[in-house]
Amino acid sequence: MRQAKVYYNENLAGLITENNEGEYVFQYNSEYIVKHPQDFITFTMPVTGKQYTSKILFPFFEGLIPEGWLLDIASQSWRINKNDRMGLLLACCQNCIGAVSVVPIPQNDGE
Repeated sequence: MRQAKVYYNENLAGLITENNEGEYVFQYNSEYIVKHPQDFITFTMPVTGKQYTSKILFPFFEGLIPEGWLLDIASQSWRINKNDRMGLLLACCQNCIGAVSVVPIPQNDGE
């Protein structure tokens, strides 16, 4: 399982998780829901207490991953397969242009 904290305008908005079955889950942080109920990260994922789940990486997060020659450089530099979308999201999206950043949560040694 791989996870990352998702920040919107430097506020912890929620967590994105790739579980062991390869499913993606995004959950807004409960404090964020109370303090920023209108500050959604994308129109397709309004602020709510419910989990968003998908068999593929959510299009919004997919759009943060580099493309073309920049994807080639990122994939080669970090030795990440171009099809490992969560791996690329975790490696490349900590300092994105715009309001959203994705900060990996280190995995425990036991996982």
